[in-house]
Amino acid sequence: MIAMQYNFTLPADYNMDIVRQRIASKGHMLDNFPGLAFKAYLHASKDSEPTASSQNVYAPFYLWNDNEGLNNFLCGDGFKAVSHAFGWPAVKQWSVWHSHVGEQVRSAKFATRQVSAIAPYTALGGLREEETGAAKRLSQQDGVLATLVAFDPNEWTLVRFTLWRDAAVAKTAAQAAGLPATVQAYEVGHVSAPGH
Repeated sequence: MIAMQYNFTLPADYNMDIVRQRIASKGHMLDNFPGLAFKAYLHASKDSEPTASSQNVYAPFYLWNDNEGLNNFLCGDGFKAVSHAFGWPAVKQWSVWHSHVGEQVRSAKFATRQVSAIAPYTALGGLREEETGAAKRLSQQDGVLATLVAFDPNEWTLVRFTLWRDAAVAKTAAQAAGLPATVQAYEVGHVSAPGH
């Protein structure tokens, strides 16, 4: 499996209702896209709850079953349309160590993503085991609808991504786990998840 995300940073005075309306009108178009485990249509607004983001962003996050689906999307009309609307983004990709997608994933309203550097000469087998165990434990918490952990051996980064039922559940879990402030929070406008 492959995790993928691109990020559009929008001006501080950008009307984020434009993003919300775009998601509402176009989000369903990928609901049955071949090879897609889920696409979370994510956005965060500057200095507003519940994300308290430092910037206005539109940042869809994908979990692909294989690279064929990823390639078909990036080479197709969907990515062409979004890049013409918002710009040509860098597309980050991570190889998935563990993922869990619950049956209620389409009802997610909030997401968190943490990207951290993997130090040189890290014992990757041990890190994989540790992170997989943590992701499995997290997936059993009330209000967690999907979770994954993945890594990029090109830039040596680790990503932890979670879809939540709502912001309140995520906040409670974050406080209990002592998550660092480097976690990026998003509102979820829609989740495309074939088969659910």
